[in-house]
Amino acid sequence: MSTPSNEPPPEFRRPVHLGDSYETTPPWDIGRPQTAFATLAEEGGLHGRVLDIGCGTGEHALMAARVGLDAVGIDQSPLAIETAERKARERGLKVRFLCYDALMLADLGETFDTVLDCGLFHTFDPEIRGAFAESVASVVRPGGRYFLLGFSDRQPGTWGPYRLSRTDIESAFTDGWHIDSFTEAVIDILIEPNTIQAWLVTITRL
Repeated sequence: MSTPSNEPPPEFRRPVHLGDSYETTPPWDIGRPQTAFATLAEEGGLHGRVLDIGCGTGEHALMAARVGLDAVGIDQSPLAIETAERKARERGLKVRFLCYDALMLADLGETFDTVLDCGLFHTFDPEIRGAFAESVASVVRPGGRYFLLGFSDRQPGTWGPYRLSRTDIESAFTDGWHIDSFTEAVIDILIEPNTIQAWLVTITRL
């Protein structure tokens, strides 16, 4: 069953600060792109300039660069950005990584054709989600797409981030957006149960 979108249960464990999380390898840092996003890239779903928000150690931005796209990754964790930059050097890939707040994207002064979000939206409290959607809208060109991969309300239990219902997502991405598709997917993690039930959502900027 879905977790109520207005208030998490008492035992809900909010995500710790990402800077602290990357002092050790967090369970979502699997060392490769998530299967859902890798398939998206293989099928030609990424276009133009790519922004990976909440990029962690950079696997999805690096994936975009590997298929020849101009990629930028942002994360609030300096440790994650440092690791991402090292990976880019070791792999001979050109990606710009920035320690940056995803709620302040307008201040970048840049625009993108594709935005990737693996595991960021589902960490936001419900009252912040609209502001996040506005932040993303400020950098996506008309016709550009935002791809969201986040915990689904099909995932049992209450540990970790919010479980997202379709309504949770639809209510955040309203004015100026068109939700193209909801697809059942998984997020791979390093600890049991190793896969998390997720939504892969495709949203177009109008």
